[in-house]
Amino acid sequence: MPTPPLWAPWRIDYILGAKPDGCFLCEAAAGPPSEESLVVHRGERASVLLNRYPYAPGHLMVAPHEHVGDLLGLDEPVHLECASLLRRAVGVLSATMNPEGFNAGINLGEAAGAGVPGHLHWHIVPRWRADTNFMPMLADVRVVPEHLRTTWRKLRTGFQEETG
Repeated sequence: MPTPPLWAPWRIDYILGAKPDGCFLCEAAAGPPSEESLVVHRGERASVLLNRYPYAPGHLMVAPHEHVGDLLGLDEPVHLECASLLRRAVGVLSATMNPEGFNAGINLGEAAGAGVPGHLHWHIVPRWRADTNFMPMLADVRVVPEHLRTTWRKLRTGFQEETG
């Protein structure tokens, strides 16, 4: 029996497109929330955005607006806003997607797996009891059952409703 095709239409833009020279987190922080940037909330010092290549639907990142790769170099007001946004992101994800748990964390430095070592950011990944499947074991592939734009609309609305 042939293997069915995997469908991830947003990946083709990355595969065929020119890779940006700059920092995508800085670029996202420079503008207002939009479907294009995947920013669902912009604060004074930090933003919340969807991960373009998520581990699960609703995989968010919280990133300071300043380009800092060292947690110890982050100003206290920026750190406090990031912590507050982490908590708010969990609340919005809970209200809009009803996950049963979360993975949340930060990779500091290339040796720790930081994909953007010069610009630290936290990951919040909503989880459901049966959300793992055979795909990672067989093909090192993750199946994300919802399009990023659909998830963006849900979470953007959730942040707008949560802030009043």
